Amino acid sequence: MIVFRYLLGEVFKSQLAVFVILITIILSQRFVKILADASEGELPGQMVLALISLKLPQLAVLILPLAAFLGVLIAFGRIYAESEMTVLHATGISEWYITRLVVGFSLLISVAAAGLMMYISPWASQQELAMLAKAESDSGLSTLIPGRFQQTSNEKAVVFVQDMNRDGTMLSRVFLAQMPTEQSPTHSVVYAESGTVTEDASGAQKLVLSQGRRYAGSVDEPQYDVLEFGRYEIQIREQQVEQRRQKISALSTAELLKTPGGEAAAEWHWRLAIPLSIPILMMLAVPLSRVNPRQGKFGRMLPALALYLVYYILMIVSRSLIGDEKIPAWLGMWWLHGLALLFAAILLLQNRAGANKLWARLRGRVIYA
Repeated sequence: MIVFRYLLGEVFKSQLAVFVILITIILSQRFVKILADASEGELPGQMVLALISLKLPQLAVLILPLAAFLGVLIAFGRIYAESEMTVLHATGISEWYITRLVVGFSLLISVAAAGLMMYISPWASQQELAMLAKAESDSGLSTLIPGRFQQTSNEKAVVFVQDMNRDGTMLSRVFLAQMPTEQSPTHSVVYAESGTVTEDASGAQKLVLSQGRRYAGSVDEPQYDVLEFGRYEIQIREQQVEQRRQKISALSTAELLKTPGGEAAAEWHWRLAIPLSIPILMMLAVPLSRVNPRQGKFGRMLPALALYLVYYILMIVSRSLIGDEKIPAWLGMWWLHGLALLFAAILLLQNRAGANKLWARLRGRVIYA
């Protein structure tokens, strides 16, 4: 029991450390990108944290297999490098026992990954698309930033607001430059002390200005008209944008199983592939972590990472081929998982006495024949 807790503890600590480091790096990159979009006025600032939170389960499920694989490599590589594994083998702890321990632990991680992949990640993707669609439909003045010149969504005016309230409906000291339109064939510049944003049932959005002055005229003529007003309206969004086409990845698992076509089949096999790859990768990591003390705990890290990349790239290629219906849906990625499992079994059986005897007998019969 002490050895059981020790080995699982070392693996879990290594996996957790790798997962936290990778998720922090990737989330930081996503945060910078989303923050840049918000600073340019493409997204409302209050959506930044919500979008990052919705990205977390989608990224976590992709990082879990790599974290599980590297965790076993790092933990057992250190145990081999410090000769602890030699002591464990001398006390009767075989590699087969360690493999069973790792596979049992991998099933728990696989169940967690399956829950993320089948339910939480599609829900998060659906919520993200809904938020982006809402941001696009509300992009008339919701993305205005005080103190900055910004173009309206219909690209017919440029607005500058010195200050605004928290929900963005009440504006103060508004500058507006309008392009020529069918209703007003001349350029115009408007300044108002205050303004409000209104929206009708059709989704058209209007900017209503109060207590201001309008200058209108042609840019190539010195004459211009000056008009003082108490109320001035300009339409800044024509109508609601069409709802975005829902992605296959945002469909719930129940809806996905009812959806025909190659794309749905590819997404279904992808959702199965991530949880299934975790036990296979952790099983592969056990023989790959065998190192001599002189090699150090990272002695086989490079070939192990190359093997992981080959496996992951083949999954991506298979997903594309299934989506293009070049691989039948019934076959899916099962062939790939089968090959990876067979390769893991071959690596595990290399140092087993029974397997070596059987291989020697088979080789002797072939030579004798």
